[in-house]
Amino acid sequence: MDDRLAKEILLRYRPGTADASDTEFAEALEYAKRDPELGRWFAQHQAFHNTIRDRFKQLQVPAGLKENILAGYRPAVIPVWWQQPAFQALAAAAAIVLLLGVALFWSQPREVSSFAAFQSRLVRNAQRGYAMDLTTTNLGEIRQYLAEQGAYADYLLPAPLEKLPGDGGAVLRWHNKTVSMVCFDLGNHNDLYLFVANRADLPDAPSASEPHFTQIGKLTVASWSTGDRTYVLAGPGDEQFVRRYLGP
Repeated sequence: MDDRLAKEILLRYRPGTADASDTEFAEALEYAKRDPELGRWFAQHQAFHNTIRDRFKQLQVPAGLKENILAGYRPAVIPVWWQQPAFQALAAAAAIVLLLGVALFWSQPREVSSFAAFQSRLVRNAQRGYAMDLTTTNLGEIRQYLAEQGAYADYLLPAPLEKLPGDGGAVLRWHNKTVSMVCFDLGNHNDLYLFVANRADLPDAPSASEPHFTQIGKLTVASWSTGDRTYVLAGPGDEQFVRRYLGP
């Protein structure tokens, strides 16, 4: 995990909820404790949200609002409603809420779509367990299924992966973009997960065919790009173990 990924995760963190027990948030929180600069940013981020939350709690319905509305009602007369005291009080309260909401909205980054977030989300979901769209040991059937679903089926498999039996496949979505997943059976209830995405859908995807390694949770992850496709391979063991399945 690096500073950018930790910050992206912490932006979604909600204090006082089940987020604290989630492994992804727990790792990011622990990283923030070890990184002084990130820790200061996170403290400021939480203070801002606490201020906004407190301001919302302080908003009160104007006294006598119900009575003023009823008193202003005249069946035989069409009042100029925007000049009524009750409406003006309500409009003032609504304006405060709107301004606070706009401030909160613009304080947040737009939807996180970096490659680091893409890789982290897919791999962490794999550790929680994916439901396969198709379960089979036949890699050809998995490729055919993905093609029939309009997913990426033109992926290039390293020779060691070609020799493994499949476990299944699925079509995933990331920010409304298609991602193909191929699962390989390593035996003893262990799997390798291969994710294939369109390189253009990930602006900061790896630019080289030489794999880059990182650790996400309990899995070692290799990522690389070839042609129009970006690949992420996640599996148990260390870098040396995963690299065995990327050889010629």
